[in-house]
Amino acid sequence: MSGQGRSEPARRVAPPTQVAVIDHGAGNLRSVLEALRAVGARPVVVDRGADQRLVEMPALVVPGVGASGPAMRRLRRHGLDNAIREAVARGAWYLGICLGLQLLFDESTEDDTELLGLLQGRVELIPEAPRLPHIGWNQVEVRRAHPLVRHLADGAPAYFVHSYAGRPESADVIVAETVHGGRFPSVVAQGRLLGTQFHPERSGEAGLRLLADFVDLVAQDGGSTQGASTRDGSTTPAAA
Repeated sequence: MSGQGRSEPARRVAPPTQVAVIDHGAGNLRSVLEALRAVGARPVVVDRGADQRLVEMPALVVPGVGASGPAMRRLRRHGLDNAIREAVARGAWYLGICLGLQLLFDESTEDDTELLGLLQGRVELIPEAPRLPHIGWNQVEVRRAHPLVRHLADGAPAYFVHSYAGRPESADVIVAETVHGGRFPSVVAQGRLLGTQFHPERSGEAGLRLLADFVDLVAQDGGSTQGASTRDGSTTPAAA
């Protein structure tokens, strides 16, 4: 009948991007999960390396507070250290937050700890710090363009809680720095390996925008795990 209206075509809505949040017993999981949901992701908590969902996840978020030694012991105890390495080798994105960034490197002077060894460099006490731990708001000075920080203004405030910081062998991985006595990297990136020394989930609107940009990076990548970033930044075929 002529009185009937024409129906609008249904709009396709992309499903939320799944993100595995690694629970190694020393992360501020509740805030991280809430922040990821707020920016449109679907976080899934994983606390065992044998969890088969890790095979399908396009991205990992590794939060953390505390010391490197106990964190690595917990990762090894639950098989998460090798599971993270294997996921990265398959091409999964990795976002490390605070301690999660530090775990990317080869070793830490804190307890002489061997770390994940995904980025060349070591973790040391913040040089020339007026006080430790470094707790509270400080500025993030953007040093080079990167999609992770495209909405992060140079000098934006962010929330920190740490005493140690990464010292990468190559300055090319440094995206942003922060000054607390001496300088230290506050954002790093190499291929699909990303990290923030500050807590984006506790850094207000700027932090949420950074997390949203991380989720967008993963979504735009199509969840591909067909190539993996190596330690030198090149790309290798996915592990068989």
